[in-house]
Amino acid sequence: MARRKARDKRQNNGNDQHQHHPRPFWSGVIAFGLVSLPVSLFPANRGKPVRLGMVDVEGNHLRRRYFNEEKNQMLEAEDLVRGYPTGDNEFVLIEDEDLEALAPEKTREIDLQRFVPLDEINPVFFERGYFLAPDSDTTKAYRLLAKALEETKRAGIATFVMRDREYLIAILSEGGILRAETLRFHDEIRSPEQVGLPEELPEPAKQQLQKTRKAIEDLSRKTFDPDKLVETQVRRLRELIDHKFASHEDVLTEEVPEEDQEPDNVVDLMQVLKERLEGQRGGGQKHSGRESGGPDNDLSRDQLYEKARQEGITGRSKMTKQELIEALRQAS
Repeated sequence: MARRKARDKRQNNGNDQHQHHPRPFWSGVIAFGLVSLPVSLFPANRGKPVRLGMVDVEGNHLRRRYFNEEKNQMLEAEDLVRGYPTGDNEFVLIEDEDLEALAPEKTREIDLQRFVPLDEINPVFFERGYFLAPDSDTTKAYRLLAKALEETKRAGIATFVMRDREYLIAILSEGGILRAETLRFHDEIRSPEQVGLPEELPEPAKQQLQKTRKAIEDLSRKTFDPDKLVETQVRRLRELIDHKFASHEDVLTEEVPEEDQEPDNVVDLMQVLKERLEGQRGGGQKHSGRESGGPDNDLSRDQLYEKARQEGITGRSKMTKQELIEALRQAS
């Protein structure tokens, strides 16, 4: 493998991530009773701290493509269709128009119609966490809902549409901050019986139970400290990468294109929440589409797809983000 010095950009990425505020994942309104609260949704979790890309031995970036073994040929995006297997090598074809017709009606509202005790929601239903930040000057209603939920130890349950998909969501409060948890639907959850657990387990012997309780007490802590939850394998991998990079060992010159790098949407999130709760606008200048190379560059792939649908661009479902940008540029 060729060993050549790469441009020193990898270490700067971590510093650059702290130079800007994150963008909201979704913006809309929480409605309950006569109250209407504009909010923005920010992911509460980060992506994997270390991502490995695929390159060839010369350091050239690779991408996945589909290959037809029967015809011994590579397939292009326009050759691909969606199909639901029905058995006996038969498929029911689903077109883009079919999916668009089935898509839920787009709305920017989370209508809280039910409030349930928080401890009644089995943690197995929680899927993905988000923070909710107040928009404009609605901090009074935001604080009111957050305090009421926290004091009553309840969560608001609703459905809402995000990126053409309907989600079940729970709105809860912790430390004066509203949090949203998308929930799995009931038919997505397995029961203990479905995984082979018996309905009743024999009672343990009292002596064994006392020993187990003693072991738990010896290892008990008064508080939960998430800072101690460190993924050892990731730490070791990062140390290996740093060692190889510093010694110029197995370092290739080719870099992953910037358009393939996803921004970290959790950077300075608590600062954004703090500023909004203080009634200030989120710090930092807004990104300009023209400064980044065009009005479409700052849009997500789903937003680009919607614009392509409105423009009547065919084959849009099989296009990458960059291909959608190029197709929209040619159509304009």
